Amino acid sequence: MRHQANAPQDAEQRRSIRPVVCYAVETLPKPDMALYEKARTTLKKIETIIVPAREARCFEVKAGQFFRISSIEGPQVGDLNLWNRHDLNERFFSGKTRALHATHVTTGHRLWSSLPALRPMATITHDTLGWYGFDQDGGGIHDVIGTRCDPYTNRLLKGNDYHHCCHSNLTRALADHRQLPLLEAEMHIHDVLNVFMCTGFTHDTHQYFMKASPVRPGDFIEFIAEIDLLGNLSACPGGDCGQSHSDDVAICHPLAIEIFEADPKSLENWAPQPKNAYSRTHGV
Repeated sequence: MRHQANAPQDAEQRRSIRPVVCYAVETLPKPDMALYEKARTTLKKIETIIVPAREARCFEVKAGQFFRISSIEGPQVGDLNLWNRHDLNERFFSGKTRALHATHVTTGHRLWSSLPALRPMATITHDTLGWYGFDQDGGGIHDVIGTRCDPYTNRLLKGNDYHHCCHSNLTRALADHRQLPLLEAEMHIHDVLNVFMCTGFTHDTHQYFMKASPVRPGDFIEFIAEIDLLGNLSACPGGDCGQSHSDDVAICHPLAIEIFEADPKSLENWAPQPKNAYSRTHGV
């Protein structure tokens, strides 16, 4: 049993202290959504990649191109990794994205890269599930709070090996795409954007939960690549994550990645995002 310390006399006063949002996001550089919306009207599809159920696939997107992750056959969530296509050391930073935006992201939010670059990698330009908001359980869509299902946690909790966890799917796909040794590729796999996944924290125990995703065929989340990207998407073995994951129990479906080009004239005032300008002297 967890030891419960006695509450001090001023406990309620301490609990009632006003919360302060950690980052002054009013000064955060904002994407030009009007420009992106204009460019969206000129999009032409140039490539489609199908991610099989319980597998992952890599894809490459040039800065200024758009890409969509789409539901095509049935409710399915996906785990997304992103890297600078020219430097795998610069990768998606889910924790900072969460701190700068929210636990769940949607249109107008950006996916930020790891230190020291700390710059937008992609901006969400359209989200057909943006209507969902937060439900009565506190659940929302497209979370940056979870990690990814992995075989290590599965071994810890269930005592067996399951090789189609998203972590393993992403590892195999990156190793194949970049022709890397499997264990080297694994070290580049990182915390994900849980695309289409409905998650939150329980009101009583504050535990991370998942519930069946509202995604249906035809739904998609769309991004503009702010830099040259290498992406990697796993179609999670949890299917819509309404019952289980890290096993073959859930009904799973493929996902589609569609890559689009806009008319160059529509983005003539746009440029890829530069790396963070901090000097890296750290006070020395």
